[in-house]
Amino acid sequence: MNKVKKNALRAGTVTAGTALMLLMSSPAFASVRDDGDDPGPGLSVLSTLGLYVAAPIVLFLVIAGLVMVGDKSRKQAK
Repeated sequence: MNKVKKNALRAGTVTAGTALMLLMSSPAFASVRDDGDDPGPGLSVLSTLGLYVAAPIVLFLVIAGLVMVGDKSRKQAK
């Protein structure tokens, strides 16, 4: 029973902390522009996909390839 109370207390703490963070960040969702705000031009769909989908995949593949090449050369040396 003590374990259940501890888990419930932990869940309540996480929920309260998350709610508090959301309430504190609510001004960040404001739609009114501030003085000096200069957002610049938006990204097209293709640019957005390239930046947030293709670039991380390519970066992952490059890093994985370098790790695999380094691992194979070490195995051949033994």
